[in-house]
Amino acid sequence: TPATPGQLRLETPAGRVDVTYRQEGRFVEEVRLTNVPAFLHSEGLTAEVEGLGEVVVDVAYGGNFYAIVEPQKNFRDMADFSVSELVGLSPKLRAALNAKYEFIHPEHPAIKGLSHILWTGAAQAPEAHARNAVFYGDKAIDRSPCGTGTSARMAQLAAKGKLEVGDDFVHESIIGSMFKGRVEAAAEVVGKPAIIPSIAGWARVTGFNTIFIDERDPFAHGFVVT
Repeated sequence: TPATPGQLRLETPAGRVDVTYRQEGRFVEEVRLTNVPAFLHSEGLTAEVEGLGEVVVDVAYGGNFYAIVEPQKNFRDMADFSVSELVGLSPKLRAALNAKYEFIHPEHPAIKGLSHILWTGAAQAPEAHARNAVFYGDKAIDRSPCGTGTSARMAQLAAKGKLEVGDDFVHESIIGSMFKGRVEAAAEVVGKPAIIPSIAGWARVTGFNTIFIDERDPFAHGFVVT
């Protein structure tokens, strides 16, 4: 049970995040988390990508480093590409950018390297401000608009004067799910202008998992292969 109803504090690899939730009867209808400071790391970076040509990106941090691909000569909108095409292009773009540039968090040097690609597009839902397809891992596109990705996108837009403190930003995913972002406050990360973003969304319970530990099992607590 939370010490303060409607509020939680969670420790994550990116830092502590504060969470609030809105409960109606037995059900939690919305959860909003306040993320770590997000900032625009660099803009106008270029990379040659086989099958696409030159790509220009901004890189922003919102818990991970994101290359944000906006409309340009060789990329008009994510809607022009299939999921398999985006999955094929993303690792090439990520590898080219990591080979050409260095991405290190100025306060936490252990956080380094560009890991995610955020392809942008015009919103399809009337309540959304923008649409995205976030690539991560080896071949995955996020079904959600991505919390750290939405934070990075808001930081990029705020740095360019397109969002201000108090502004909302509704982000739509490739399947139509949405997060409600908000610029909660201005901040600074080692001299770089930054924002404190918050993200609101919902989830539904789809099942329960029960794990049994048998004291006779020598591998009950797992194993490591090196």
